[in-house]
Formats: sequence, C-alpha cells, structure tokens
Amino acid sequence: MKSHTEYLTVCTDKRYDVVNITPQVERALAKSGIREGLCLVNSMHITSSVFINDNERGLHADFLRWTEELAPYGIDKYQHNLTGEDNGDAHLKRTLLGREVVVAVTNGRLDFGPWETIFYGEFDGQRNKRILIKIIGE
Repeated sequence: MKSHTEYLTVCTDKRYDVVNITPQVERALAKSGIREGLCLVNSMHITSSVFINDNERGLHADFLRWTEELAPYGIDKYQHNLTGEDNGDAHLKRTLLGREVVVAVTNGRLDFGPWETIFYGEFDGQRNKRILIKIIGE
C-alpha cells in the first residue's frame, strides 16, 4: 500500500463560486502512480466545500441560489457574526454541500458515474484556501 498527498490552493474572485477541480485531482492521481485504491479530496477550510455533481453552469447557479435561500448572507443574522466575523452564512453553506468526497480509483482513473465531476464550493472567497488530495492504494 502506498499513498500520495498534494495540496491545491484556490482563490476565487467572488465571495461565492463553484470551481471544477477534477483536472487537478486527475493530475495528482497520475503523478501518484496508484492504479487501485481511494482518492480523498477535502476542503481544509470551514467556509468552503468539496462535492460531486454535474458540470452544468445552470446547476451551479442553482446550488448558490439554494444555499443562499437556506443560509442568507447578513451581518445581523448569525450569532457567529457577533465575534467580529461576517461569514456565519458560509459555515452553514459548507455544511449543506459537505466537506469532502472519496472516489474509487480503478485502473489508474477516478471511477466516476455518468456526469460526475468534483467541485470546490466557495462561500467566503477572495483569499487563498487549501484543498487536500490524499490517494491511497496499490
């Protein structure tokens, strides 16, 4: 059994964004040389998310609109913001879309279902954030 670890740095121009990170994960997998195993992709920040879904721009807008409806931005809306922060909504949005994904590795490739793509969801952007890619296997 061997493992390979890489970190991606993401900085979006917008406060909220959905970014396709599948190509970076595939490059890390190729570099690892692992043919059979598991690939973990994890947002290392509590105001961003990693999730799998369809790579369709309208759906991405739907995710952002849906999370905004469930956890709208607003300084006066969250107890967390009493600490001097303004990102209480971002913590909740991250919880909705999740922290990480695990994808099977088969024959040296990410073993996706039809239309599956890995995304980074940003909910408190415009600064550098890290994503962990950890691949284990043979």
